[in-house]
Amino acid sequence: MTKTLVLSIGNKEGGDDGIGLFIAKQWKNNSSDFFLIDGETASENYTGIIKRRKPQTLILIDAAEMNFPADEIRIIPKEKFSSMHLSTHGVSPSAFIQYMEKEVRTIIFIGIQPETMQRPLSDPVKISGHHLMMLLQQKKIDTIPLLQ
Repeated sequence: MTKTLVLSIGNKEGGDDGIGLFIAKQWKNNSSDFFLIDGETASENYTGIIKRRKPQTLILIDAAEMNFPADEIRIIPKEKFSSMHLSTHGVSPSAFIQYMEKEVRTIIFIGIQPETMQRPLSDPVKISGHHLMMLLQQKKIDTIPLLQ
């Protein structure tokens, strides 16, 4: 059993939309506390792995348009999904989370505000990606503000 499974989502061709993939490539710390999956643009393809690993917490990481300056990090409650543009990927985050709620006790969606959706990944968003990895590895997720 994995305590926390981190599913990074993104499109490497989409500039800052690739922040999830950047985090997946940088973070090489799979352990009994954390297991990381590079979900690319099809998070729904990993539901079987998530079910088999039976994590207590599932953390989803993706670029999210939140009308903040580039690089801002927020935990996005599912009630906010319908009013925002969260993804250019296959299944919407709200549908994915609704499906996974039957399997995982706690699901947290973390968004990073993109600067550009053109290649390459912007420096401010890269820095935020490194900062987010540090917060997660140090178990300081509670210091990430909630999107109001």
